[in-house]
Parts: sequence; C-alpha cells; structure tokens
Amino acid sequence: MKPILAKSDYNTIKELILNTPHHLITKEISLLAKEIELAKKVPDSRLEPQVIRLNSHFEVQDVASGKLLNFQLTLPKFGNLEEKRLSILSPLGVALIGFQEGMEIEWALPRGLKKLKILRVQNPVHTD
Repeated sequence: MKPILAKSDYNTIKELILNTPHHLITKEISLLAKEIELAKKVPDSRLEPQVIRLNSHFEVQDVASGKLLNFQLTLPKFGNLEEKRLSILSPLGVALIGFQEGMEIEWALPRGLKKLKILRVQNPVHTD
C-alpha cells in the first residue's frame, strides 16, 4: 500500500526533513523520508478528501483493543497532544500520512506492532 500525498504536503514535509539538523534525525524522520519518496504525489486539487494530509482531523481505531484515537495531523511546531494535535514526526503521524478513510494499516508504534483502521478523515478546503 503506497501513501498518496498532495504535492504541497510533499514539498512541506521534504523541506522540514531537509532542514532538520543531522544530529536530530530520529528513526521516525528517516521512515517519513522513505514514505514520502515512495508516495504517489498528486496536485492538491486532485487529492481525495478522505486522505490524511497535513491539517487533517481524523479518527482511527486500534483493531485489537477497539480504542479510538482522534487527532489533527500538524507540523511539529503546532503539535500538542493535550489539544489533540499530532506532529507529522510522531510514530502515528508517520504511519497515517497519505492513507485514507476505510483503510487498515499495520505499523510499528512504541508499544509494538499495531493494526489501525482509519474511521474518519476531515480535511480543510484547499485550492491550488
């Protein structure tokens, strides 16, 4: 399963990675760099509205436990877990970017391999 990225998100994320000092590169940043290079890039106006992108609000469910998680995916400077804003550089952010409502993904998170189902995605209106 290949992620799908809006070209503007690809450019923003790539710039973020390129501007991260080498000594601050984490496992997640390395994985994100690989994911965005493998991703299908599409014009913003052609990205399906159910795809998780920067600034998306989403709800996912841990398939094993049934636990629901609700967040907005943001750039690191806007991340704040108390306010349900999840950084793109977090393990969950890396796992979900570019995937869409209804999909199930497996990803290694800090508490082990998790299967997650994307239940709902809401995106702001974009124009290019």
